[in-house]
Amino acid sequence: MAQLPVQFSVFTKPWRTTPVQDLVKFVKESGFDGVEFPLREGFQLEPADAEKGLPKLAAYFADHGLRIFSVASQTDERIFSACAEAGIPSIRIMPAISHEAGYLQSVAALRKHLEEVSLLCEKYGVKVGIQQHYGDFIPDSSGLMHLLQGLNPDYIGAVWDCSHDALAGQQPEFGLDIVWSQLHMVNLKNVFYTRTNGPEAEQAEWTRHFTSGRQGMASWARVAAYLKKRKYEGVICLTAEYTAEADVDRLIREDIRYARSLFQAE
Repeated sequence: MAQLPVQFSVFTKPWRTTPVQDLVKFVKESGFDGVEFPLREGFQLEPADAEKGLPKLAAYFADHGLRIFSVASQTDERIFSACAEAGIPSIRIMPAISHEAGYLQSVAALRKHLEEVSLLCEKYGVKVGIQQHYGDFIPDSSGLMHLLQGLNPDYIGAVWDCSHDALAGQQPEFGLDIVWSQLHMVNLKNVFYTRTNGPEAEQAEWTRHFTSGRQGMASWARVAAYLKKRKYEGVICLTAEYTAEADVDRLIREDIRYARSLFQAE
């Protein structure tokens, strides 16, 4: 089988209590090329131990044929230093919007922060990826590009998430085109809205149900077709977010098989 032009990563957040040895075995056997590791408190490696622990963790993954493509963490200098030492090219963040400051003022402050962070990116050779997310974050690709416009794409990039654009009503082809000049990584997961009360209620209430790749509002097939059309050759991360948390092992294995099938040569 021909080598695919993309590499598949999995966000290991659901397996926070799994020993590293078992996690590596599971990731390898499931069919991934590597991981995005949550370098956060409460996980197998915490930020306070990053400078000593992250190079060892990356080496252990590498010994089993896997890469740590990115960490989900913070932009402290010691995280940059640890990533550089470990050979990890990317830190993913999701900057929050302040209700007190409002959207535009929050974005202005975020841009100033990212301009400062760019100096660390240049110093350590580690890129920062910004992901859109529903709620108190930048919600869609248009907002993401508004934040990133004019920032150096060698240092600050877009982590485009198909499900959050779908929640915002954006077409995947349009969303990807909007952020293309800054595109750093693609997240695949899926979701749909579900009503949590009946029509007899005075006010409708809705929630989001995260589901498998074939079942939600975001068309993975359309995402893959567009990425292949524009010859994307980066990392695709399956974020392993499912409302049915107890089924995560089964669902992520089904989803990586489906994702890989979409990128096979026609």
